[in-house]
This record gives sequence, C-alpha cells and structure tokens, in this order.
Amino acid sequence: MSKIVTISRQYASGGSAIGREVAKLLGVPYYDRTIIDVTAKESGFDPKYIERAEQTTTTSFLYNLAMNGMYTQPLTDQLFAAESRVIKTLADKGPCVIVGRCADYVLRDDYDCFHVFIYSTDKFRIDRIVEHDGLSAADAAEVIKQKDKARRRHYKYYTERIWGDAANYDICINTATCGLDNAARIISELVGK
Repeated sequence: MSKIVTISRQYASGGSAIGREVAKLLGVPYYDRTIIDVTAKESGFDPKYIERAEQTTTTSFLYNLAMNGMYTQPLTDQLFAAESRVIKTLADKGPCVIVGRCADYVLRDDYDCFHVFIYSTDKFRIDRIVEHDGLSAADAAEVIKQKDKARRRHYKYYTERIWGDAANYDICINTATCGLDNAARIISELVGK
C-alpha cells in the first residue's frame, strides 16, 4: 500500500474515529491533532489559536490591519500555508491517514492519495453529540449547523471547491447507513488493494 488516505467529514459523523481505525487496520500513522501541534511549534502560534483560525477566513483589510498592525497576508492564510507544509512533510514520510485540514486539496497533485468524505444524517450526528457531550438535541443541532457552515466556508475559501461534493473524493460514506466500523473496514479494504 502506497496511498495516503485523506478524510474530510461532516461534524459528528465519525470521521476522526474512522480515521483512527483505518490507520490501525492499515498499520500506518494517523494525523489529526498532530498537525495543529506541529504547526504551532513551527509558527509560534498557540495551538488553541490555530484551532479557532482553522474555521475562520477573512480578507477584510480593516481586520487584518487591526490584527497585524499593517496589511500583510492574513494570519489565517499564513496558518493555512504552515499547515499545508506540515501536511506535505507528513505525507512525504509515506502512507498515512490525515483527517481534515483540506488535506485532500493540499495533496491533490503530487501524492498517491485516496480521498474520503464521511457524512451522516442529522439524527445520527445529533445522537452522537447528545451522547458524547451531553447537550440537548436542539443545542446539538445548532452546533452541527455552525461547525458545518464554518467547514464549508473554510474549504471553499482555500480550495475554491465545494465541501462534500462527491466529485472531489474517491468515495463518500454515510455512517448512518453502514456504521463506523464498517466504514473503516470498507476504506481499508479499498486502499489495501
């Protein structure tokens, strides 16, 4: 197996858990939070700031002037460039699973990749959040709406593609239909061929 698996996902669809299981089944490294930590170390930015900035995009002159003291490349763009370098460095090491961070786009040209999009029904995602985070169903639905909107906007801004569009991925999997374990098995079987 020489492929790098990238996993994009709707919030609370199980993409991170699936990514960890795929990495385990294939015997390759798993990268998600690691990318934030390495980017923080290289850029000097606080990891919490990077997490917030990942879901923020702005081209506002006044915002950038206020944040940077002068108009330069927006901080969010600088962080995306730094994360992209980290993603490519990790991919250069060999087969792995990378979750999120527009990795499907970052690695689109020069790497042998298998791109996956994980999605699910609102009910499935709401139930996962209610169980995991203890939120009410109404609050969970609002969190999903906000997170997905931020991911969609972030992806569009940096890739000029539509987040979740099947044309951008090798496979799209609905976890409400097949479950997390089956999704991981399907991906690892397809990649392992």
